[in-house]
Formats: sequence, structure tokens, C-alpha cells
Amino acid sequence: MTFSTANNDWIKLVRKNWFYIRLPKLGVIKVRMHRRVPDGFTPKQISVTRKADGWFIQIMLEDASVPQFIPDKVTPNWDNSIGLDAVLHEDVYLATSSGEKLPSLKPLRKNQAKLDQISRKRNKRKRGSKARRKLAKIEARQHQKIARSRQDFHYKTAHRLVRSGAKFFFHEDLNLKGLTKRNKVKQDDEGTYLPNGQSAKSGLNKSWLDAAFGQFFKTLEYIAAKAGSAVVEQKPAYTSMVLCYRNEIVFTDCGMRSYWDEQHSLMVDRDVNAAINLKRLGLGIFPRRKRRSGNLSIVGTIDDSTAKEILHTLHRAAKMPTP
Repeated sequence: MTFSTANNDWIKLVRKNWFYIRLPKLGVIKVRMHRRVPDGFTPKQISVTRKADGWFIQIMLEDASVPQFIPDKVTPNWDNSIGLDAVLHEDVYLATSSGEKLPSLKPLRKNQAKLDQISRKRNKRKRGSKARRKLAKIEARQHQKIARSRQDFHYKTAHRLVRSGAKFFFHEDLNLKGLTKRNKVKQDDEGTYLPNGQSAKSGLNKSWLDAAFGQFFKTLEYIAAKAGSAVVEQKPAYTSMVLCYRNEIVFTDCGMRSYWDEQHSLMVDRDVNAAINLKRLGLGIFPRRKRRSGNLSIVGTIDDSTAKEILHTLHRAAKMPTP
């Protein structure tokens, strides 16, 4: 429930870590404070939410004397920006254009066995019984624990990126709805269902949902805004295929995780390469693509200073330990 007409008169009494608040049609409620309401702030909206472990109240405050924050106008350049590539390979969550790979948490995967155990016990109980309701509450609290650990991981990862001092974060605009969509059903002329690859894709769908990249980028946008930074979405077309320092199509297969460059004696990681290309795309120096007679060609060159900077980053990334 949300009450959008709140004011100071609703808070009746404050005692140590508790306060009493009067809500329409609910009366006076005793609430444990997470933190005190600052002096000078006025409650504007109050939301009451029921979760697996109890009831929670969220209060939105306003203070007209607080000046509006206006971030400085900064032009993105190579030094003040970072490209971010979403990764779902092994234990890597994000790859950055600085060559760093951030580890993933996988909270659902790690707790899947415990969830299955609780679910099996619950399904054995009679519907409507006290034991079944009790196990349903235990299962709900376990799901809540997973969601909170995922949210905590998102905040810590976002703060880690923002502490780098970057003013612009370029990430790929993921079509999460399409990525987690079920495969189309296949049938033969007699109506028999044919294999459509959904069994293998179900695991991938679960990994996308467990990573919750949509929620993470929203969290990063919120944390970055407080630090005066910006988060910008980019269409990721061909960013994982083009070699970032030579403008050549190298990564033609999704299973190709790395590329050995004999000329520079360098092993180029696919995910770091994509993150650098997202940064180039955000800065407007990513090459154009053309198709001629069905063949894809790259149009445009890269200047020597940028290529040297990218090669230096890739050499440094090749020496970093994997998470």
C-alpha cells in the first residue's frame, strides 16, 4: 500500500529506535527505525510492503532547502570512460575495457540444491496443511535471501566501478526479454514434437535471470549519478566480432573465447575485446560495417595512438589472473 499524502503530523512519537506513525484506515503502528528521520525533512510518501520475513515501511522525504545537484558537463574521452561487456562464461560477470574481469556471484545456482530440497519436502505434504504452509514460508525466505544477496552484489560491484573515477560507462543494450525467451516448438507433419534445443537453452535462460543484468545496470546508473557520472547504453552489433585494434573480423564463432595474434605475440580475450569496442562505440570511433554480396566488410581505420593504447591494455590484461 502506498500513501502519497503523508506529512509530519503522521509521525506521532519517537522513542529511541522506535517511532509511532498513524496511517489512514490502519491506525497507529509501531515501527522499528532503520535510521532516524533527519531534521528539516518532511515525509511526502509512505509505502507499506509485506515480505517473507515481515512488514516494512518505506518513507520518502523532502527538504526544499537542499539544492538540486547539477553535474558538471564533461565530454567523454578515452581516459574518463569505461566499456562494460556482460559475460556469462564460467565465473566471470563483467569484462571492462581496462582489461579487468569481475567475478560473478551466481546466488541462485549456489542455493539451487537447498531450494530443491525444501521444494521436495513441501510437495510431499498435504495441500492446505500446517506443515506445507510452514515449508512454503521457509522456501519464500530462502528466495528472499537469494534476492538480497544478489542486490548486495550489484551494489558492491557498482561501487567498485564508480570508485575507478570514470565519468562515463558504456554498456551493451541487452534484449533480456528475447535472450530468456523459450524456443519455438517444432512439429513434423504428423504432429510429433521434434527437438528444438530448449533443454539446453533452459540452463542459459536461468543464468541470464540469475545474473539480472537489467537490475545491475539500473543500480549502476543510480550509483554513478550520485558520483556525477553517466551510464550510456550502446547497441552491441558486431562489437564482439571486430578486433579492437585492427578493425578486422576475427571472432566469427561464439565458442571462440580468445585469439592469438602472432604479430604482437598477444592472446586477445573475447570479452575484454568486446568491452573495448563498446568504449570505442560510445566515443564514436567504432568503424562502420557494410555488406556486399552477402559478405561483411569493415569501413574505417583506427589511429596509431588509439591502437597503441589498446595494445598496452591488452598486454596488461593478459598478465592479470583470472577471477
